[in-house]
Amino acid sequence: MELIDGDELRRRLPVVDAIDALEQAFRDGDPAATPMRSHVETDAGSFIVMPAASDLGVGAKLVTVTEGNPGVGLPLIHAVYALFDPTTQAPLAVLDGGALTALRTSAVSGLATRYLARPEASRLVVFGAGVQATAHLHAMRAVRPIDRLTVVSRGSSRAADLVEQARAAGLDARIGEPADVAAADIVCTCTTSREPLFDGSRLAPGCHVNAVGAYQPTTREVDTATVAQARVVVETREVAAAEAGELLLAVEEGAIGWDHVLADLAEVVRGAEIRRGPEDRTLFESVGLAFEDLAVAAATVTR
Repeated sequence: MELIDGDELRRRLPVVDAIDALEQAFRDGDPAATPMRSHVETDAGSFIVMPAASDLGVGAKLVTVTEGNPGVGLPLIHAVYALFDPTTQAPLAVLDGGALTALRTSAVSGLATRYLARPEASRLVVFGAGVQATAHLHAMRAVRPIDRLTVVSRGSSRAADLVEQARAAGLDARIGEPADVAAADIVCTCTTSREPLFDGSRLAPGCHVNAVGAYQPTTREVDTATVAQARVVVETREVAAAEAGELLLAVEEGAIGWDHVLADLAEVVRGAEIRRGPEDRTLFESVGLAFEDLAVAAATVTR
């Protein structure tokens, strides 16, 4: 059985290969058959189990969320992933769950962007400056000709580090503010915010938004205006209806009905047309699926 740490995982599976693996999985598999994640409240926080099984393998991600950790210099989230053979169910590998989550979350956004953003989209605004923000920068560059980056973050030092990293890669990068979404082709929200990060009425025509940070029914990174004006795609309708606060709150407010969700990602990969023209705004609402973790873990181990 292999032990795969974060560095080895990233070496084996570049983000573009993770995007391709997810594309194949959504085309051929049944993400809607994946069990819902289960939550156990502990004295320190939460324990989350995300199981999945397919012809790619059998696996589960084990996650802890500990609100007090950042105050003592530790990550909010710790995770490991256990992968088993699809036929014998013998253990194959244990992977760094944090690195796996960063890769699969940014890769699924990359997959959605591959199908939903305008081909010429080059101006990226990222909310957040942590692991997911960095991973999303790489994923967006893998699928679109990104040449301009604006980072909007409460953590100025981390934002400066991300800007410097982008400049070293040849991008025109700077620290910005929420109103900068007015000049964005792609917006990625990669935060732990419980409230909307920007005024959706400012979004430029044709903009594509990847909303990935909120995964609870009462939290959201994008407001109702963003949701109501966009052509919306989700990972699966069942999971979105249970966990996607951006959509649940917009429905609760009476701004949309569930028919506002035009397709799930599998339908998009199989040919569903979402964008009707260059002026359409699109939104990919992501809360994370165990199906995605399994596809990326299996691709990592079989390389």
